[in-house]
Amino acid sequence: MKGFKDFIMRGNLVELAVAFIVAGAFGKVVESFTAIIMEGIAKAGGAPNFDEWTVGGFTTVGPFLTAAVAFLIVAFIVYFFVVKPYEAARDRFTTPAEEETDENTELLREIRDSLRARG
Repeated sequence: MKGFKDFIMRGNLVELAVAFIVAGAFGKVVESFTAIIMEGIAKAGGAPNFDEWTVGGFTTVGPFLTAAVAFLIVAFIVYFFVVKPYEAARDRFTTPAEEETDENTELLREIRDSLRARG
């Protein structure tokens, strides 16, 4: 029983559970925002829902196009509203770590330079 308690109380599991819950909520927000954009496209240029559209008798082309358009919208939203701001914040608030060289590496460099100097 102690092993199970340790497993449950491990920080990684709790962080993963929180991330899963937040991702589910964020997914609903992005899905509803995508619906708004799809509705705007429908009002501007016709229905963006291609589910009823068929090409050469293939009935699965329309739903594929609808899913592809929705995917592109979601990818756009995630990239420009999550990834880019995260990268900008990371670059702004983190400093590059100073390059630490191992003592052995430094010693090997000195030996190399010494051998080059000899001949």
